[in-house]
Amino acid sequence: MKPRAIVAAVAVLLAVGSWLGLVGGAAAQQKIVKIGISMAITGADADSFNAMLNGAQMAIDDVNAKGGAGGYKFEAVVYDSATPTAGQYDPAQAVINYKKFLADNLVVAAVGASSGEGKAISPVLSEADMANITPASTNPDITDPKFMNQYRPRGKAVYFRTVTTDAFQGPYMANYALQTLKMQSVYVLDDGSAFGVGIADTFEKRAKELGIKVLGRERIEPKEPDYRTILTKIRGLNPDAVYYGGIMQAATKLARQAYETIPQIVKLGSDGIFDYAFSEQSGKKAAEGWYATVASPDMLTDPAALDWTNRFKSRFNRDATNYAITAYDAVLVIADAVGRVVESGKPVTRSNVRDAIQATNLTNTLQGPIAFDENGDLKAKVISVYQMKDGKFVYEGRAPEK
Repeated sequence: MKPRAIVAAVAVLLAVGSWLGLVGGAAAQQKIVKIGISMAITGADADSFNAMLNGAQMAIDDVNAKGGAGGYKFEAVVYDSATPTAGQYDPAQAVINYKKFLADNLVVAAVGASSGEGKAISPVLSEADMANITPASTNPDITDPKFMNQYRPRGKAVYFRTVTTDAFQGPYMANYALQTLKMQSVYVLDDGSAFGVGIADTFEKRAKELGIKVLGRERIEPKEPDYRTILTKIRGLNPDAVYYGGIMQAATKLARQAYETIPQIVKLGSDGIFDYAFSEQSGKKAAEGWYATVASPDMLTDPAALDWTNRFKSRFNRDATNYAITAYDAVLVIADAVGRVVESGKPVTRSNVRDAIQATNLTNTLQGPIAFDENGDLKAKVISVYQMKDGKFVYEGRAPEK
């Protein structure tokens, strides 16, 4: 080859190599985005949150199996938000987890739960303009515009939900207590958590509006071993029902001791006790008959979800929960948002993904349509009621809205 031809060939090779390098670099940059997942996967509520974690991971794998979204593959970054000291979720640990997410530039959005955590992390999310989607947190304050300065000081919604809130879960259970169970009097308990206090407040307020006599209200501390003094007081008042607002750490002890002290009184609860470990940890006889609400449609008996629930059980060797599905859908929302950001020609940044999540309009998910109002709340408001029968929660129907 002549010298001039060699020079030309080398120039072509260099140009091609440079082009391939640029393409390869771009591909490497666009290859992965990460979803942060912070949940209490140890502690008193581990069973429920592990189901949600599994649902989220299954969604990531399903999205990736279809080629990702907008050319991006997804990767989970998982942190436990429970601590041995708390024995359950710990808001301070959740803040640490989310700050780790924010330190990783590839994390464009997060999936997390627990109302107490939501209150702690929302200001952090607001400053970073990063969206979190919760498949289970139902305290309404976090997204209430009255508390905007506290939980989203920069104004935009950053805390989105694939469930509805306790502004509906508590009141709808009061509706059910009167209309279906014919309860005329109730005693209200809460466990002092952000979730427990909030849902007990909304239940109590609606019960009074309906004319149900609220004979008293007490707080039970999750770490205390004995609630018999309060239960003996309740026995003396003889209400038709007891309503417990709270989560598993106190619930299992409460159920055991209530079975001993007030066995004939109807027991009502919320999604805080809708845990497959409730019967096992409380004792099958003690858990029998308890009612629980869930802040989503029932999908576990829906034939349309059968393939999904079978896949879930085959993969994780356990039954699915409604909130495993809402966690799955939370990831689908993020994937859909990333795809639309890419389609728009914008860079996949936290802010752009947040904006796309705000505009979500998914119509074909297992839980039905998913769209958010300007505060991040799910527009669909459905509360499902279950009763513990022979060690399992059995779907009883939707709670009445009025």
